[in-house]
Amino acid sequence: MPNAMPGAMSNPDLPIWEGMLAHLRREHPLICRRWFEQLEPAGLHEGVVGVRAHSPVHRDYLRHDCLEAFNDAAVAASGQLVAVRFLGPDEPFGQPATPESPSAPFTPSERSRPAGAGEDNQRGNQLPINPDYAFDSFVIGPNNRLAHAASVAVSEQPARAYNPLFIHGDVGLGKTHLLQAICLKLRQDNPGVVIHYVSCDSFLSRFMETVREGQLADFRHEFRDVDVLVIDDIHFLAKRDRTQEEFFHTFNSLYQASKQIVLSSDAPPEDIPDLEDRLVSRFKWGLVAEIQPPGYETRVEILKAKARLRGFELPDSVAQHIATRIDTNIRELEGAIVTLQVLSSVEHTPISLDLARKAFGAGPSESRQGPTIETIITTVGDFYQVKRTELLGKRRHKSISLPRQVCMFLARKHTRHSLEEIGAHFGGRDHTTVLHAVRSIDSKRTDDAAFAETVDGLASRIR
Repeated sequence: MPNAMPGAMSNPDLPIWEGMLAHLRREHPLICRRWFEQLEPAGLHEGVVGVRAHSPVHRDYLRHDCLEAFNDAAVAASGQLVAVRFLGPDEPFGQPATPESPSAPFTPSERSRPAGAGEDNQRGNQLPINPDYAFDSFVIGPNNRLAHAASVAVSEQPARAYNPLFIHGDVGLGKTHLLQAICLKLRQDNPGVVIHYVSCDSFLSRFMETVREGQLADFRHEFRDVDVLVIDDIHFLAKRDRTQEEFFHTFNSLYQASKQIVLSSDAPPEDIPDLEDRLVSRFKWGLVAEIQPPGYETRVEILKAKARLRGFELPDSVAQHIATRIDTNIRELEGAIVTLQVLSSVEHTPISLDLARKAFGAGPSESRQGPTIETIITTVGDFYQVKRTELLGKRRHKSISLPRQVCMFLARKHTRHSLEEIGAHFGGRDHTTVLHAVRSIDSKRTDDAAFAETVDGLASRIR
């Protein structure tokens, strides 16, 4: 329990706060975070329990996601009909105030209060910032190293490092985490910075709304009079001619004023359908960084990091088991942590390998020895009548490159090895070569039923 701040809850009321934390851990484990221990009780005044967060971002997150659970905990711990009010680091408490409620979580004056002192640096339609998504909770691996390094550079030197920064990759690989980490770091270092962080869908909706109401000047003020513009899922600009025109001018205005632009997308600029060439060109002015699916080792570390954020340590055996079973994206890994928490709570048992096996089934490595890359090379080489030395060599003739790509595809799908490890095994090739091979074989399987049957047959052999 941290030391209470001046004006904090008096000693007779401290058991209420301690009881609230215990109730939250017991009854609402899914919302609990390790940083809850840094919250400060600010007292009990006229039926309102004050809870002080150590930053405006944490306060806003609590108001947005945790109010109902804290109210329940306050009633349970005090035995009275009380409500919780979340406070920022310097907000006064002990004066008459309207308790927060789910329908009216805080007053209009609080809603517009900036993260900095007195300056209006918040805009409407903002996406919520999750304090979990800081740089120190981002697990760095070969799949995301460039995107992470570029994001850190932008947060430390906005508009001077990479402008724009364009991050792309499949759904659930950490793009949003990096965008929010940039926002968190910028606000931490400069509380007065004006950041506008929205989804592309909000940009589109806001544009259409202001055009309809004849208030386009308000739209331009909202998106251009900022220090940093961050837009998630910019690929939704596709096929929106008039909106693309407006964004083009917004981009130019910000860029010429040396303001930072950060964008994310499911695809690189040149692959976004029906995106104007002039926007493609501008998106590539700065740095385009790709995030790829995490390898096995990175998945293990991600699982352990997600568990630590929620206040518990995940045993290595559990993390390894889940990483074997789930190899798609980070959102599914986080979902696995939530599943374990729920199952642990329902069955009143600690998180263990047995519980993970019950939740996700037995891994292939536990029921039988999985295929090795050498097994794959031998099987594919025998089928295509290609020597091992040729598969591992540099020749690019189709009679060799196709079997080599099949090997890489099967290695990626049926072993724990990361893209980098597979590439190293095949003559020191980099991960992009392996990824290209996987995508090429996937595409060919879709277009050619006979080829798909061949690959599936080889997969059966190696298993």
